[in-house]
Amino acid sequence: MSSGEIERESGKMDGRPWPWLDTSLPFLGMVLAVTALATNMIISKMAMSSGTSFFILSLYSNALATLIVFPFAFFFHRSKRPPMTFPVIWRIFLLAVFGYLAEIGSYAGINYSSPTLSTAMLNLVPAFTYILAVIFRMEEVHLGRFSTISKSVGTVVSIAGAFVVTLYKGPAILNKPLIAGSPIQLLLSSQQNWILGGILLAGASFLTSSWCILQASILKMYPAEMMIVAFYCLFVTIQSATGSLIAERDLTAWRIEADMGLVAIFYSAIVNIAFRLYVTAWCLSRTGPLFVSMFKPLTIVIAVVIGVIFFKDVLYLGSVAGALVLIIGFYMVMWGKAKEGEMNKDPESSINTSPLLLQDEPEQV
Repeated sequence: MSSGEIERESGKMDGRPWPWLDTSLPFLGMVLAVTALATNMIISKMAMSSGTSFFILSLYSNALATLIVFPFAFFFHRSKRPPMTFPVIWRIFLLAVFGYLAEIGSYAGINYSSPTLSTAMLNLVPAFTYILAVIFRMEEVHLGRFSTISKSVGTVVSIAGAFVVTLYKGPAILNKPLIAGSPIQLLLSSQQNWILGGILLAGASFLTSSWCILQASILKMYPAEMMIVAFYCLFVTIQSATGSLIAERDLTAWRIEADMGLVAIFYSAIVNIAFRLYVTAWCLSRTGPLFVSMFKPLTIVIAVVIGVIFFKDVLYLGSVAGALVLIIGFYMVMWGKAKEGEMNKDPESSINTSPLLLQDEPEQV
């Protein structure tokens, strides 16, 4: 059992006040993380539509995030900081490769299509993550158990619900649809190449799943979330600088003149990279990759809510119905994980596993 698990278990035994925070905080953290991601998709699309290169957007955002995170990381882990060894360094570098390729693929996919298609393709992340987690023995599969059946069926149901939100409209139940479309809809739907965008976004989803699996294993070796995020941002900055030098030969592309471009850079650096990556790493260390990936389909629901509230987009019956189906699937997975947690706490259990969402191989921090 890792030190983090021992501290959490000892806290429960010592009668720590508000023990429900141990399970509630990861849930709240991931809701905030996917909200940051959905908002970043919309802002980034608006910036790219105004002429900002997604290569330059990635470079400047990660460079600014590196400058922000590094001082906080050394201050946050000043008392006890594990030694940064070469095995940890090269794994973080590989993590940065996955993250940079996923980020560029996502930006390019949004540029060719729309944030709606991007959030729809994120529905593939839980399926990819579940398969990889089973392959790397981060998730147990016992076909005769209701917990495994609930996790598997819930994953499929949640993905189906998110696709319902994307593909089925139904009658409008809030705001009136405009024949010509709202300015934001016109902005986000111009010059679309859905096939190429879909391929790029599907590849980004697989890389995101691989990113979750790899980071979970790194957190086992190096239990310092902020330091991992700091070095991750540094490596992504180096990689994005190399990619930008190759892709953007015109020096004018390196100048950010549009106001929306500056907004996108600062929002992406502070909220989408620094804040979201730390929260995601924190949740990964306490729950596991499947729990984190299950929140990806919620991104499209949050994107719909943001559109309805701030851009006066039309709320359709399909969005509400799909959201309900998605929530049902999500809770099926959570129920299966909770049942596994109960079995793991049973001393008579024939399988020696860790507490809720933390499997024996690999052990989570």
